[in-house]
Amino acid sequence: MNSKYIRNAGILLHITSLSSDYGIGDLGSEAYRMADWIASTGVGLWQVLPLGPTGFGNSPYAPRSTFAGNELLISLEQLVYEGLLDQHDLHDHPAFARDHVDFDRVITWKLPLLKKAARAFLDRSSLQHKAFQEYCAKQSFWLEDYAAFMVLYETYADARWFSHWPVALSKREPKALDAFRVENHQKLEEWKVLQFFFEYQWNAFKLYVNAKGLKLVGDVPIFVAADSADTWSNLHLFKTDAQGRFSAVSGVPPDIFSESGQLWGNPVYDWDVLKKDNYGWWIKRLERLFTLTDILRIDHFRGFDAYYEIPAGEKTAENGTWVAAGGEEFFKVVRSHFGPVSIIAEDLGLMNASVERLRDDNGFPGMKIFQFGFSLNDRRECNYYDDFLPHNWDENFVAYTGTHDNNTTLGWFTSLAEQVKQMVLAYLGCREEEVVWAMIRALMLSHARCAIIPMQDLLEKDGRARFNYPSSCNDSNWSWRVEKEECTETIAAKLAHLVRISARTGKTGDDA
Repeated sequence: MNSKYIRNAGILLHITSLSSDYGIGDLGSEAYRMADWIASTGVGLWQVLPLGPTGFGNSPYAPRSTFAGNELLISLEQLVYEGLLDQHDLHDHPAFARDHVDFDRVITWKLPLLKKAARAFLDRSSLQHKAFQEYCAKQSFWLEDYAAFMVLYETYADARWFSHWPVALSKREPKALDAFRVENHQKLEEWKVLQFFFEYQWNAFKLYVNAKGLKLVGDVPIFVAADSADTWSNLHLFKTDAQGRFSAVSGVPPDIFSESGQLWGNPVYDWDVLKKDNYGWWIKRLERLFTLTDILRIDHFRGFDAYYEIPAGEKTAENGTWVAAGGEEFFKVVRSHFGPVSIIAEDLGLMNASVERLRDDNGFPGMKIFQFGFSLNDRRECNYYDDFLPHNWDENFVAYTGTHDNNTTLGWFTSLAEQVKQMVLAYLGCREEEVVWAMIRALMLSHARCAIIPMQDLLEKDGRARFNYPSSCNDSNWSWRVEKEECTETIAAKLAHLVRISARTGKTGDDA
């Protein structure tokens, strides 16, 4: 059977959502136990969200660096095992909630311990020091600036380098930056060590996951945060005015969901500058992310064809314009550098023929969201002919019940108007108490090449387990966690049955 017809399935579960005693999911024993459980279901993919260190609002889609790893994912237990922390360091941890992350509380308690371990690493003679130096040399193109950015962020208690740092440092004047590096050498080294900790813990975890027959699906936010090391160290890649300030930001125009559109606020790329450099920064970015995961989902894929640009200072997205990005040439460079690449195109929202052509010409599967398939039309009649219903899906798509931005399937269903509820039940042929697994079954039996299910849906969680409310700074965003005892053998067997009957083995017919 041609490899393009391989059928696969996966589970969407971010690392922060894992169980642990220390307030947030990490790369410790529970990550390995979860890999065992996911493998037992028969699926071949484990999808996570962006892995970068999160900033304001704790969003993985606005990291402090697109190259760095989130230090909060480092396992403290592993650092104890290596003698970099004492066991008693972990005894007096706060009474963290088991079902959600309190990010402020976690950061206040965990970051000092991570830095203590980093100092211990720097103070002792170890064979790992050679590996650390090799790591720093290999990753120097981003690591040096990231470490400086984080120390400056701590020094001035603000990541907004463009408005809250001394001008000489915000503008990266060589003398000022060199003096700062000399004065803060120890602190810079600590941040580099934390990235080294993340690197070797993540690599060990990925090796284990891959050995279990699972591939990791990562995520690439197309834009970067304004208050990030990426913009501070690469300002020339973004559109700016004569004073070096961001001249335009990203968003989406007004639509039926928002009369004023969505003002995301991320600075936009100067694609002419990127092109002159043969897209070198983007190539390094993808190289880095492909070392961490096996497959990449590109968020807001349509931005490679054209993106919506809003003049800086606007209060809404109403006065923006669409600007061509030249994605066809960009992906030619990507293919010439990498060869065939495993990319999922997040093609939701306002699409047109040009975006679809860019997706299809590169052979990237798009996305289908089952929840989007049910609606009432303008005459308040039920619509069963939607592109998001399984009977209309083509093969080259990755299908989800919902994504990290959707309500859980149970939360979504219970919030529907009665007429739409009846539409869903009629389509699925089930009772209300069966709706979640009936949707999962229909998803698995669809033509879509790949089916991915959020962990919350496998556990039949209600809306309290929703992971994100888009365009909001809700305290519960990104915070949901699975509890250890919830992932049972019964649920694994139930999903494994659907994997078998839907032939989602991740193998070709010749291999099966």
